[in-house]
Amino acid sequence: MSELLFKHFELTRSFFLKNVDALDESITEVQPEGFNNTIHWHVGHVLTVAEQFMFGFPKKSNSLPEKYMELFATGTKPADWQGDVPSVSELSAQLKEQMKRIKEIPAESLNEKLKNPFLGLETFGEVANFAIFHEANHLGQIHAMKRVIVTASAK
Repeated sequence: MSELLFKHFELTRSFFLKNVDALDESITEVQPEGFNNTIHWHVGHVLTVAEQFMFGFPKKSNSLPEKYMELFATGTKPADWQGDVPSVSELSAQLKEQMKRIKEIPAESLNEKLKNPFLGLETFGEVANFAIFHEANHLGQIHAMKRVIVTASAK
């Protein structure tokens, strides 16, 4: 089970990165009508939330700057960004590094019960599964946004 979970995580992350790395960076800052954020935000959000789910960021992980919470946490938006914001290519490099750390998580920890269940999830493995779902969901948002942006700019 655990080996399969990590394979799914790696597969999802590789598709996510392949799509992000292929983007023209100029479209990553566009917020199309009907969308709450930009592609840039989605990339940072996936990184930040995966760090929360898998490593307890910001309290138990210092692998990312704490400022990422105010930039990319749920409920944040690029319109409120101030100061330095990491580029999409910087975030992509951090996503690659994060995947290496995820693969180092001991498989037996996936069976650990959570002190406080989250969205009905009771084990660390269930949270890891949700992180995969979350990442795939945001990849879908990025696909939709790219299509809308490219179509609008072609007119």
